[in-house]
Amino acid sequence: MFNAIMSGLSGLGSGFMNMHWSNPVMIVLGCVLLYLGIKKDVEPLLLVPIGFGAILVNIPLAGLMDDEGFLRTIYNMGISNELFPLLIFIGIGAMTDFGPLLENPKIFLLGAAGQFGIFLTIGLALFFGFAKLDAVAIGVIGACDGPTAIYVTAKYAPHLLGAVSVAAYSYMSLVPVIQPPIMRLLTTEKERVISMESSSQPASKTAKIVFPIVITIVGGFIAPKGLPLLGTIMLGNLMRESGAVGRLAKASENEIANVVTLFLGISIGATMSGPLFLKAQTLLILAFGFLAICLDTVCGVLFGKLMNVMSGGKINPLIGAAGISAYPMAARVVQKEGQKYNKFNFLLMHAVGANTGGQVGSVIAAAIMLSVLQGMGLIP
Repeated sequence: MFNAIMSGLSGLGSGFMNMHWSNPVMIVLGCVLLYLGIKKDVEPLLLVPIGFGAILVNIPLAGLMDDEGFLRTIYNMGISNELFPLLIFIGIGAMTDFGPLLENPKIFLLGAAGQFGIFLTIGLALFFGFAKLDAVAIGVIGACDGPTAIYVTAKYAPHLLGAVSVAAYSYMSLVPVIQPPIMRLLTTEKERVISMESSSQPASKTAKIVFPIVITIVGGFIAPKGLPLLGTIMLGNLMRESGAVGRLAKASENEIANVVTLFLGISIGATMSGPLFLKAQTLLILAFGFLAICLDTVCGVLFGKLMNVMSGGKINPLIGAAGISAYPMAARVVQKEGQKYNKFNFLLMHAVGANTGGQVGSVIAAAIMLSVLQGMGLIP
């Protein structure tokens, strides 16, 4: 009996004895993510569960990511089969108003231009020796759209999921810091003070209902491999605009989204085991993610300048910065920057149009990439 008790007691503290040097580093990183989410209000819905998941997975011998472990069960339930990000997309669709985009359809071009950074970053990642599927996952950080990045990475480069997810959500929260210097660098004061007229013709209810249906059909035929992404966000938007299934729309953007966000975050944190996460490759991914968002902003603003010239000076190039998918944060950044130079300048609705275009554009960009990869035989 005494020997059995002593044998049991010898197991106490075994976590300390089996600790890898990277485990305490990652536990500290998890605490930093908790601090940013709780104290600084930086994407708290994701960073709090991600941070806590990172702490859990870096405690040795707990077995949480073993075959029958608690975190492994959640991961298999919704990350390995891409269910969680797709459910999040239904909620995003239910929360998104495409009205400003439909009122000024040409603004959609800014949402397309804001995705060029993705493709430029993929080229750089390939140049630095990343495998093709890894490069695609890294480039998608530039979509500035967490669920899209998670979907693509979980499906085709799951070993990069932790680094890509942390980069995507961290840089999304830093959009108000990253974008303004680029916007000021690429525009003149004369361009920044341009006032844009609001549309006198609001989008009709019929147009709002038809839009998600048409986008789903056309986008699906163009890039069928990305239809799960495009179809789910458009389903959520159709439920919102139809008015026929209010309970489903509200559940999608509230209860379902909240529960899935919790599981999604803790599952991402579970992939951040120290020995797997702390590599030079992770630092490169973070650097490329930052570069991708910078390039997206550059391309969006430059295209805004082109549209300004073609319109005879009627378009403020600043709204091009909202062509990324950080909705509605990027639109608010544009409004704030515009009013710094012209206090009577109200760019918000135009920027929201570009921002919702970026929301759709990021999904279509991912869909096109997946379909190209399929055509190349790299994915089934």
